[in-house]
Amino acid sequence: MSEEVDELGVRLKAYEGRAAAVACVGKDPVNAPMIRHWCEAMEDTHPAYRGPDAIAPPTMLQVWTMGGLSGHEGRTEAYDELLGLLDESGCTSVVATDCEQEYLRPLRPGDEVSFDAVIESVSDRKTTKLGAGYFVTTRMDVRAGGDLVGTHRFRILKYAPARRAPRARRPRPVVNRDNAGFWEGVAAHRLLIQRCTGCGTLRHPWLPGCNACGCLDWDTVEASGGGAVYSYVVMHHPPFPAFTESDHAADASGPYAVGLIELAEGVRMVSTVVGVPHDKVRIGLPVRAEFRRYEDEGAEEGALVLPVFRAVEGEG
Repeated sequence: MSEEVDELGVRLKAYEGRAAAVACVGKDPVNAPMIRHWCEAMEDTHPAYRGPDAIAPPTMLQVWTMGGLSGHEGRTEAYDELLGLLDESGCTSVVATDCEQEYLRPLRPGDEVSFDAVIESVSDRKTTKLGAGYFVTTRMDVRAGGDLVGTHRFRILKYAPARRAPRARRPRPVVNRDNAGFWEGVAAHRLLIQRCTGCGTLRHPWLPGCNACGCLDWDTVEASGGGAVYSYVVMHHPPFPAFTESDHAADASGPYAVGLIELAEGVRMVSTVVGVPHDKVRIGLPVRAEFRRYEDEGAEEGALVLPVFRAVEGEG
């Protein structure tokens, strides 16, 4: 097995530096409607993205290169061949791990985007909790009017899933340096909202800077916990051992509602709606935050505390 994997690694390395796309052209020029949709989805109200001198948010760089279902002319066979080799070796699963972007100049409505892509690197064989496989990094150079405007690196892990007994363990949130304060508050049964010290704007989810004025300084306010369902979806999935307790469905393995909750303070938060059956949840339903503790036997992190929102009887 080890000899086979080493041989595969050598074959994969031969793809480094090969083109994945050549002289591709964006399906649409940079345009104001797409910028507006993006800003609304991100709740980004920065004035630089509006008006006659508007620029596109830098993080939209990849948007202008997407090929949709029909793809792009100019795509080479090298990348598909590389993934095919990995599939044949048993590395049939894939997960996107991270991306890096570098911005050299702003894009503006009317800019025509073109790009080339290259297979920049293939790692040695790596063993992860998901399974053993290879990290593949592609680099895309994006141009407008012949000028390089940005670079987008995208990294995936193609791996053979590890075979192990499933653990009845509730998935845990990803905690990083930007949101650690929120989860520390949740552990103490406090719902903390970021507040910009520059303009006073409240924001959630937590971000390193204010999306209204760009200020990097902030403090927190504690939410009252009251709110209402702004929108919701009903989740249907096969029974999963980690989700066995329920007080919002007759069958603990049955459907449940996940709501976008608008807090009394004005920000919105996603969490489970409890206290009523899923088919009784409605837009405008009054709710109040509560904190649930989940004990995971043998978990190194200890107990997990999560905020949920309970329907408030007699209101609304």
